[in-house]
Amino acid sequence: MNGLSKIIASQEIWHVLMSLALAAVVAFLSTPLVKALSVKVGAVDVPKDARRMHDHPIPRMGGLAIFLGFVFAMLLMVPLDTEKKGMLLGAVIIVVLGIFDDIYALPAKPKFVVQIVAALIAVIAGNRIEVLSNPNIFSPDPVWKLGVLSIPITVIWIVAITNAVNLIDGLDGLACGVSTISAATMLVIALRVSELDVAVMMAALAGACIGFLPYNFNPAKIFMGDTGATFLGFIMATVSVEGMFKMYNVISFVVPFLMLGLPIFDVCFAVVRRVSHGKSPMEPDRGHVHHRLIDMGFSQKQAVGVLYVISAILGLSAVVLTATNAVKAMVFLLSMGAAAVVAWRVFLGGPAGLEKTQGPDGAAHEKGSEAEQPARSEGEGEDVHG
Repeated sequence: MNGLSKIIASQEIWHVLMSLALAAVVAFLSTPLVKALSVKVGAVDVPKDARRMHDHPIPRMGGLAIFLGFVFAMLLMVPLDTEKKGMLLGAVIIVVLGIFDDIYALPAKPKFVVQIVAALIAVIAGNRIEVLSNPNIFSPDPVWKLGVLSIPITVIWIVAITNAVNLIDGLDGLACGVSTISAATMLVIALRVSELDVAVMMAALAGACIGFLPYNFNPAKIFMGDTGATFLGFIMATVSVEGMFKMYNVISFVVPFLMLGLPIFDVCFAVVRRVSHGKSPMEPDRGHVHHRLIDMGFSQKQAVGVLYVISAILGLSAVVLTATNAVKAMVFLLSMGAAAVVAWRVFLGGPAGLEKTQGPDGAAHEKGSEAEQPARSEGEGEDVHG
């Protein structure tokens, strides 16, 4: 029996590795073609405001290569049932919307409407959060049955994560790398709970990101743009509905939020920040977590590295919380404590290494040492709703 289990496990790992490799190769080989296409159709990011971290035009439709890698691997490696067909149809709508946005810079409200339509297609196909684990451990009912509320709640979840990933797409390699870590987290958890289709899909998504990242690391040769950022958010949100929300133990209530913790935190803070200042939640600004790190004196590579580490810690916490009972509470508290410390330092603390100097006008100005000044010559300026 143990031998049979090992054979089955090895076949699962083989499927996962094949999916990852296929997606990575397709994304890597198609990115130069997508780059040339981006220039031809005018999907180029021209720096025009302080939110942009680069100083020269850069093609920005690279997410199409990620989409091609993911779809190629998924069509070969995953049986397509109704739910997955609905997810792919919604993803196609998201990618087409992203392509038009990368070319023409569409207004936020029409994009939001199309995202809701894409999410509804996936939900109607069966991708729904039908129950939630009850966080009240003293309740005799272990789950909440959502009933008719499952449709609006799932749509809100998908659209929110779609835009959350888009919001952190502000530095070279940031959103793509964070998405890779989140996808890898979902992959490991899916293998643990024997959700092979979810594991293979997440392997395809992680592989597509890995194939694109060599072109996207600082200094970036191409940005993934709205085409990539919204697609990554949409797929991770929809697949998490298929996998993570269908684990009915108490801790499953927390796991999806840990896996996608960084983009969720950033979008929540952005909404609160903008509303508190009397602005629209969709109005762009320069107050995201990556902007804060740059203003604190980190270089782009350092800021991205810090956010990678935070995402990895949250992802590891999600894996551990689904694995062992003995350390669940401890790891959860430690991860939340670490996130709270970083949040306090980034959002409430002053810029690191800056000292007050007096300018010619007699006013106080902040100035850091030359080594601490942020590198602003390169960077991914995509920030669709923010």
